[in-house]
Amino acid sequence: MPNFLEEDTMIAQNFFLEVDGEVVSYLSGVSGLDLTMDVAESVQAAADGKKVIRKMLGTHIKPPDLTLTRVAPPEMSSDKVWTWFNEIYQKGMPLGNRTAQRKNGSIVIYDSTSKEIARFNWYNGWPSKISTDGLSVDSNDPVKETITLTIERLERTK
Repeated sequence: MPNFLEEDTMIAQNFFLEVDGEVVSYLSGVSGLDLTMDVAESVQAAADGKKVIRKMLGTHIKPPDLTLTRVAPPEMSSDKVWTWFNEIYQKGMPLGNRTAQRKNGSIVIYDSTSKEIARFNWYNGWPSKISTDGLSVDSNDPVKETITLTIERLERTK
């Protein structure tokens, strides 16, 4: 059994978006790294008449949508995420060609020495929404974007 008092914990400060093996964006926040399985329930009556609930593994693993936050790029025409989003937004997704716009990628977490310490791989994903944060003349904060990445499968491999 590991001795948790002697091991450092992961710090969520260095993480990036990879698409098809290439880092395409630095991120300031990620949510939706949830691995969930369906639970099937069966309700039965016991011999004494009381209800008994049995829970079993269902037939589906539920893929989440990933929510990625980053500082907005100054030029969207050279940004790979915006280019990918605009291709889908303007041209759609061709029926029967699942690989044209859907891509595979990862959320990769690094430690302070730039060593990879965790990896979440996602499959058949595409950006379904990009939101720009509210703007205010009273703010000194950088403009941020929130990207919704719709995926079909997620797994933690490291």
